[in-house]
Amino acid sequence: MANVQQLELSNFIKKVHENLRNDSKKIGTDKAWEEHCLKHEMLVQYAAAMHELASKHWESNYAKENATAFSRINWICNYCNFYFHGGEILRQGIREQEIGIKLNLVVEIEITKYEKIKLLDVGSCYNPFKAFPHFDVTAIDIAPATEDVFLCDFLNVDIASDPAIISSGNVTCLQESSFNAVVFSLFLEYLPSPQQRLMCCQKAYDLLTLEGLLIIVTPDSKHVGANAKIMKSWRFNLARLGFSRIKYEKFSHIHCMAFRKSLKSNIASRWADLQDSALFYHKMYIPQDFNTENNEENIN
Repeated sequence: MANVQQLELSNFIKKVHENLRNDSKKIGTDKAWEEHCLKHEMLVQYAAAMHELASKHWESNYAKENATAFSRINWICNYCNFYFHGGEILRQGIREQEIGIKLNLVVEIEITKYEKIKLLDVGSCYNPFKAFPHFDVTAIDIAPATEDVFLCDFLNVDIASDPAIISSGNVTCLQESSFNAVVFSLFLEYLPSPQQRLMCCQKAYDLLTLEGLLIIVTPDSKHVGANAKIMKSWRFNLARLGFSRIKYEKFSHIHCMAFRKSLKSNIASRWADLQDSALFYHKMYIPQDFNTENNEENIN
């Protein structure tokens, strides 16, 4: 059970999200996001609240015996290890070769040794992945809570073929095809519109190397079937971008997903083409988009 301080922190975070969504309905998503990013005092308070909530309350809850909650950080770390160092990347490549034969595509696999996994942590807050030696982390956030997180608005950052541009701790440009993994942990639901969420997923695709991973963690305290259509629709929309969902787990308060940037984009989109598109939302919705009362999902 959450203590009083934990509830106060989570309620503040929920209120920030709710206000941003309400502003988006009044003045439009782009303008609302622009104004949100200029609210320096509020963002500093938000960063501090999220840092304390994640590092002190959530992690201590995960460590308790018989805890039902599961550490999102450990899940991401473990799956990246399994994929890049445990042979899963090769198995997925062989699987794509087999699909390629059906599509009359030549799919070539290159064996790459990943000594360090180049990881972009979007909405990082306090750079939790710095503790893991097998990651080479670039951590970014609109409101960094620690000095090792770069200031960056991922929604509006430029992507170019040239190396990343970092000045005075501020990232204004990232290099395409330069990361092995991009992490959206409790990030997409922050964005007020489905279009912005899909735009960020497209940016992740552009930043990833072939066979790279987009890892998404999103909160949901309901049972696994409650928001099943939304999660399936994420898979559908990301498949059309060129991502194959290769791992999915639902825990008590979160969904954890790994999407692979396929060697050929039409291998991933083939899955979407084989589905009945009427069964899916064609936008990156979250449960709050359907909630007229604007009640925030449980992130306690």
